[in-house]
Amino acid sequence: MISLAGRDILHAWGKFVFTGFGLGLLIGVTLTMAGVYRGMVADGRALIDNSGADLWVVQQGTLGPYAEPSSLYDDLWRDIAGIAGVAAAANVTYLTMQVARPDSDVRVMVVGIAPGMPAGPGWPRHLVAGRQITRGHYEAVADVKAGLRLGERIRIRRKHYTVVGLTRRMVSSSGDPMVFIPLKDAQEAQFLKDNDSIHSQRRRTLENPAFNRPGVPGVAEAVIASQATSNFVNAVLVRVKPGYDVAEVAESIRRWQRLQVYDRAQMEEILVGKLIATSSKQIGMFLVILAVVSAAIVAFIIYTLTMDKIREIAVLKLIGTRNRTIAGMILKQALALGAIGFMVGRISATFAAPHFPKYVLLIPQDAVAGFFIVMAICTLASLVAIRMAIKVDPAEAIGG
Repeated sequence: MISLAGRDILHAWGKFVFTGFGLGLLIGVTLTMAGVYRGMVADGRALIDNSGADLWVVQQGTLGPYAEPSSLYDDLWRDIAGIAGVAAAANVTYLTMQVARPDSDVRVMVVGIAPGMPAGPGWPRHLVAGRQITRGHYEAVADVKAGLRLGERIRIRRKHYTVVGLTRRMVSSSGDPMVFIPLKDAQEAQFLKDNDSIHSQRRRTLENPAFNRPGVPGVAEAVIASQATSNFVNAVLVRVKPGYDVAEVAESIRRWQRLQVYDRAQMEEILVGKLIATSSKQIGMFLVILAVVSAAIVAFIIYTLTMDKIREIAVLKLIGTRNRTIAGMILKQALALGAIGFMVGRISATFAAPHFPKYVLLIPQDAVAGFFIVMAICTLASLVAIRMAIKVDPAEAIGG
């Protein structure tokens, strides 16, 4: 009966191949959607790994610098660095924004890193070209995904920066490439206002009677001077000394500094369990819809192929062919259709993945699971056609 199923496929090979190709494109979309979810998880974990931190110290009551806004004074790192078990502590700022290029804009996460710590927490890793930042201002290191080149000048807020280094796989949890600049420049870009706002704020300060009290000169000038600088960061990244328990060091920081502290497991839960949770549910709904549509397509084409050979099935029954044999022929056709579709889908997903704006991670486990799911869908979809074939009356081979 394998030969019979093969002969029937060859008889209508055009319809069979084109249907398998269309099903394969649908399966390719399904595999790509699963790869998008895997890529989002991989981006979140890469963000944690590339930070080089064991602990994230953030504003109390917040979920950290990636999921919620956090603001800390930039001198807190000194107190944290003095706690037992802390090997290194570094300020960092994160700001997602559009960076201006001469010909276009690119959306990136601008990261402000503390000077003088090239191997410290927060600094860019995986340098593939150029060098690290060595000056206190106007230099940048960018991820290759941003499309920037060495020596290219970009504008962040009101200042221009020269790209001196390129990295790879330094991205935010949403897949945006990172651009690293000196901390002071990043603080100014994130926290300071534009010139008109600064002028308006200074005028309000000078007109405020509370800052122009008789006998207390210079109060307004001191307030204006403080407004001209920014002394806030989003987080302090902490690296723990070998031999010390991370949980104990985190508890010491919470107790003495009254700040929120997350370790790597907690930060991964925030990124994957909270930030990506909604997206994963949406992708899951799409996968269910695509699976239902795939089953409907397979059921329709197998039903159509079976309807086209009603008389042939009646002849087989007339000469004594068992229902089990006829059902096996239809099932094998459905499985062959699924196998063709899966091969086309796997190939199309592999070639399409690099062209997506987000990172698409195709793993072998998903491919294996997808293959068995496709085979199961094809098996279920063939039941309608099998049921109809079993009910065929052998007398139809003689009539009409």
